[in-house]
Amino acid sequence: MLTTAIEAAREAGKLLREGVGKITSIERKQGEATNLVTEFDKLAEALIIAKIHERFPSHDILAEESGSHAIVSDYRWVIDPLDGTTNFAHGLPLFSVSIAVEYRGEIVAGVVYDPSADEVFSAEKGKGAFCNGTRLHVSAADSLINSLLVTGFPYTIREHPGRIIEHFNNFLMEAQGIRRLGSAAIDLAYIAAGRLDGYWEMTLFPWDKAAGVLLVREAGGRVTDILGNPDSIYTPNTLASNGIIHQAMLDVLRKSL
Repeated sequence: MLTTAIEAAREAGKLLREGVGKITSIERKQGEATNLVTEFDKLAEALIIAKIHERFPSHDILAEESGSHAIVSDYRWVIDPLDGTTNFAHGLPLFSVSIAVEYRGEIVAGVVYDPSADEVFSAEKGKGAFCNGTRLHVSAADSLINSLLVTGFPYTIREHPGRIIEHFNNFLMEAQGIRRLGSAAIDLAYIAAGRLDGYWEMTLFPWDKAAGVLLVREAGGRVTDILGNPDSIYTPNTLASNGIIHQAMLDVLRKSL
């Protein structure tokens, strides 16, 4: 299954890479002005689903653009064909393909592919995380002031700002720096690779984080919700870190809960 996920991610990524600057159709999901979908989101998703159906016709699929393809199987593929559509639409080379496999509710394999950098981040449960074949490990940052954090903002922030800006401001006062890359899958892959030290986000969908969560865990990191409870890919908020700074991040988040 991991081999299939890698092949599908690479093929979809090639399509996306060749599609930069060639978009002819941009739609806005559910009337949200900033939540974009292009024809390449749909083309990449169709390519991935076709490959999975060819090799695993009895498996369920949950995909961002077309929803659930339920067959009632122990296996479910969770797909984001283009994570970072806004970046892609602007020609910014920070977007990814994310494919994960869930077995009886647990993520057992995951791939995040960055077509621009040609980096394949992959993991299998219990077998470690890798980038282009090199084993990954989270960073050794031991305090927030020594940590580079990353976050994302929901498309609905104007209508439902919640505590999002407060959390950002609180971390800004504690961390060495904060980045906002625009692809949750890449954010989590970079935590696994030790390039970033901690990540939090308040509103995510299963396809945004399914593969990335496994990458972080298999690279030695920790993933919970923002209260420190065990994380599920169906929990909208997520906190991921190298593990060392996790409690410090929880403490900052609690200031505005």
